[in-house]
Amino acid sequence: MTNYLLAVRFDENTPALSEEEMREQQARTAKVTDEMRSAGSWVFVGGLLPSHATTVVRPGDGMTTMTDGPFAETKEQLGGFWVIRCDDLDQALAWADKCALACGAPIEVRPFQDAQWT
Repeated sequence: MTNYLLAVRFDENTPALSEEEMREQQARTAKVTDEMRSAGSWVFVGGLLPSHATTVVRPGDGMTTMTDGPFAETKEQLGGFWVIRCDDLDQALAWADKCALACGAPIEVRPFQDAQWT
């Protein structure tokens, strides 16, 4: 079994959802999460605040600097994620398909590295 990150890509240029649209989206994503739990694939899920709530800690010359917000040349940011456990990439992609339809946003699928230090 491999753990995968299903990252929700959020475009900050997209108009905000209405309260009703947000409730509908949350209901759809909760349904997919419940399916993942029932199938034994679910590990963790989380939504993130917009990028203006971000602080970046950068190393350099033996010290760190802290700055508000990411320095990205794009408005597309990580909006939330699922961590799932699957037999293979095909199974992870099937879950990503359901997640993309549920939340109406692109889903990036990325396997975790094998943890050789544990």
